[in-house]
Amino acid sequence: MQPFTALEQVSLQASWVTIGMYDGVHCGHRTILQPMAAEAHQNGIQAVVITFYPHPAVILRGLDTPFYLTSPQEKAALMKEMGINQVITLPFTRALADQTAEDFITQLVKHLGMRQLWAGSDFALGRNRAGNIQKLEQLGAALGFQVHVVAPINIDGKKISSSQIRRKILEGKVEEAADLLGRLYDIPGIVIHGDGRGASIGFPTANLEIWPQRLLPRNGVYATWVCRGGHRHPALINIGVRPTFENIPPQPRLEAYLLNFSGDLYGEHLRVEFLKFIRPEKRFDSIAQLKKQINKDIRFAGEVFQHAA
Repeated sequence: MQPFTALEQVSLQASWVTIGMYDGVHCGHRTILQPMAAEAHQNGIQAVVITFYPHPAVILRGLDTPFYLTSPQEKAALMKEMGINQVITLPFTRALADQTAEDFITQLVKHLGMRQLWAGSDFALGRNRAGNIQKLEQLGAALGFQVHVVAPINIDGKKISSSQIRRKILEGKVEEAADLLGRLYDIPGIVIHGDGRGASIGFPTANLEIWPQRLLPRNGVYATWVCRGGHRHPALINIGVRPTFENIPPQPRLEAYLLNFSGDLYGEHLRVEFLKFIRPEKRFDSIAQLKKQINKDIRFAGEVFQHAA
């Protein structure tokens, strides 16, 4: 899939289109993406997603804390798996936010040949969110496209949303987040050199350098899979500042201890899939106490891996 960052880069005769942030590409998103792609292909038409980076909240509300569930590249890859033909990631700016719904939709018809627009019932776009479903249906009648409204999926009476999933992750409730995502929450990273603390106490860890804007679960220890070269390795992940040691880093670190593994991982791309929160990060009075707790964590994690296999 070729990445596009402007509508002018694309020229399609006909397409079905959906618009949104789609951060996380969760179960709710799939109720739009998968049927749209399938039905578009049955009609010999391309399925297109218009999305944005950065998130509108960054530009409009000044949000500056890490909160993304997926990078633009990961989002496009997940959508490709669902049959989406093109993902256009537009830079979100104040100028774009001020554009009228009429102007934006006209560009979609011009460059994409938009024949159908798929959206949730509460969807709106354009300046002051004036482009609601009723307005879009009026534009469709004038410009020659249909609006296909998709009902939301509800769990326990609540609509699935990216913000709801973020709250679960920040609370360490990675199992509940996985239910809403339709997959395990994962974080990719590159293994970099650390200070060797783990190896010095018999538990060598891989320090992962991750995208600074990626949402990290709450500090603590987790049972995870570490995906490497097409294989899943059981691992303990510690997220935090390692309070037992001196020289506490200013930002939380993500360190992986791969069980029953030995080898050099430096420079490798790994992906961590979170299975279960084990315990909060805490300070121990001695290295011996820390090692004793890690062994307890390993035993507990072993039961998690048995049920997850």
